[in-house]
Amino acid sequence: MNDSILQTITPVSHDLGDFTVRRVLPSPGRTMVGPFIFVDEFGPAAIEPGHGMGVRPHPHIGLATVTWLFAGEYAGAIEHRDSLGSIATIRPGQVNLMTAGRGIVHSERSPAAERAAGPKLFGMQTWLALPDGREDCEPAFESITDLPLIEDGCSSARVIMGTLWGQTAPTTQHSATIYAEILIGPGGAMPIDPEADERAVMLVSGEARIDGMPLRLYELAVLAPGHAMTLASERGGRIMLLGGEAFTTPRHVWWNFVHSSRDAINDAKRNWTLGKFPTVPGDEVEFIPLPQVPLTEA
Repeated sequence: MNDSILQTITPVSHDLGDFTVRRVLPSPGRTMVGPFIFVDEFGPAAIEPGHGMGVRPHPHIGLATVTWLFAGEYAGAIEHRDSLGSIATIRPGQVNLMTAGRGIVHSERSPAAERAAGPKLFGMQTWLALPDGREDCEPAFESITDLPLIEDGCSSARVIMGTLWGQTAPTTQHSATIYAEILIGPGGAMPIDPEADERAVMLVSGEARIDGMPLRLYELAVLAPGHAMTLASERGGRIMLLGGEAFTTPRHVWWNFVHSSRDAINDAKRNWTLGKFPTVPGDEVEFIPLPQVPLTEA
């Protein structure tokens, strides 16, 4: 640890059979970084034909989900369907933002053609807590590909959300957010601006260091506020940068529900059990039952 890194969070890994999911937030030592309250990295995985992602319809409240897939050898796709009637095939370079607000249901599956051929998966899914006054907003969905690319020598950064390096992504922000994928070539470097209240980085492939401190694969390194820093790599690496406005009101997490009010979460639990959430057009038959003991709770 050095003055640049406040904390490192080792992921909890979940083996789903066809691929592994690594979760760093929420963790026992930290619930949020900016609005980010849930951070999962999955893959890289090359899956046997006939298998793939098959996440049945399930509900959310009080958050926005952000799905991002990586290009390269393990580039894949995910078919998203939700209770608004949205259908989107998520591919690398495309950010999908689903705002749950007062309640939404969605499913995530490998597209049929990719499942038959043997799908590949490598990416991130994050949840952003909605700010005070917006937790119960109307649900919404957007898919955006026109994202700024900043290039600096042999390194580049794709701005997924927020404003970074003077470029702003068109993705909706419910609170001030920074989110970017950074690719550093061998011998390259990229500055990390100090403006956000809270920031963290995760090395997802290759090798990198921040202000000389090596990053460990899939760990979340929470950065000290107010410090300009430099990401660098000798052999090349892919790094995710995330953070934004610090929340002053605590958020609770239970399963797929996030809210400042435990009563709102308990209402959502009852409503899902009673079948009061809307269904997903084209995916109405299956669903994930309310768990007795959730994997995510904070």
